[in-house]
Amino acid sequence: MIGTAPINGLSTRLSARPPGPRNPRVHQHKPAVIASTIFAVSCSATEAVRPLQWIDLADDTGRQVLVDREEGQYLGHPTTVLLEDNRMIIAVYPKGHGRGPIVMKQSTDGGLTWSERLPTPDNWSTSQEVPTIYRVVDHEGTKRMILFSGLYPIRMAVSEDDGGTWSPLEPIGDFGGIVAMASVERLTNGDYMALFHDDGRFIDGSGEVSTFKVYKSLSRDGGMTWSAPTVIATHDSAHLCEPGLVRSPDGRQIAVLLRENSRQFNSFVIFSDNEGETWSDPRELPQSLTGDRHTAKYAPDGRLFVTFRDQAADSPTKGDWVAWVGTYEDIVQGRDGQYRVRLMDNKRGTDTAYPGLELLPDGTFVTTTYGHWTEGEEPYIMSVRLKLSELDQLAAAGREE
Repeated sequence: MIGTAPINGLSTRLSARPPGPRNPRVHQHKPAVIASTIFAVSCSATEAVRPLQWIDLADDTGRQVLVDREEGQYLGHPTTVLLEDNRMIIAVYPKGHGRGPIVMKQSTDGGLTWSERLPTPDNWSTSQEVPTIYRVVDHEGTKRMILFSGLYPIRMAVSEDDGGTWSPLEPIGDFGGIVAMASVERLTNGDYMALFHDDGRFIDGSGEVSTFKVYKSLSRDGGMTWSAPTVIATHDSAHLCEPGLVRSPDGRQIAVLLRENSRQFNSFVIFSDNEGETWSDPRELPQSLTGDRHTAKYAPDGRLFVTFRDQAADSPTKGDWVAWVGTYEDIVQGRDGQYRVRLMDNKRGTDTAYPGLELLPDGTFVTTTYGHWTEGEEPYIMSVRLKLSELDQLAAAGREE
């Protein structure tokens, strides 16, 4: 089960893909001080690096909740939103790979059980991309939910009754984009900033591939209207996309984790110290945070939980649904973090993840996504539930073995 893989002259202990039925397992990787080794960090040769532990929850079925499944039908790419009662979660996802009619379900008990599919406006069946959903509030205190569907043009639907009824999808401007809007954040002045990317085909509807660019658009009226997009990140060689936003613990800095689509680099990160007005140059992340469609939230103890599709080149869980646990400072300093967690085992290539993520008042993370969870069948939607204290217990038990 455990092999030794030489990487740039060092040996790192890896698990290729743990076979057979098992309990949750913990593996501790040796400290590394060279930036190109598996799960290594950018640091000096004399700086001590704490070991990264890998925890495997793939067969811990007691944590898993079925959200939706339909024989012969591809169900994919969900996003979720937790309402203010801290119990109702709404999930939206397409019937198809990215594009397809938007399905909506809700849970009234924090994700333990899920409703039947809810009625949606007729033109939601025309969605061309991954839907994303957010809770927003305007300067006057009016609360609403907004749902986006991308490509050209980006369209949006609105609910002002906690998702009970929705408007049809309508264009927000003469521009398009991919995975729109991957992140939406309220700024300190009460405006909202939405982030998305495009590869040149949809931003103006030209259909011509050019350079991958990450864009921002602003709303000054609680998400009802959006500004023309402006570029916040691009790279000469890397293909940056799918921005996943997280604030620093004090709220003063914004970090954006970026998928790298050429597969020639690790994932990247950019930072802003002025509410998105200007941004740092893109910088590679360690392999422990390399993947697609990062979604992040803070645990009650201040640690970060980030969930995504694993795309690290030498990862034993490449192509699976994973999570990373660490601190914001780990991201700033380019450190590995504390844990790498396999949440579920995707049975077909890398077609999985794009996860929703919610935090309940008791510290339970509810993360929801699609994947090929059953060999030979179409993907379907599952949730996984966990607390960081449970990961700590598993890690401690692993160290004692």
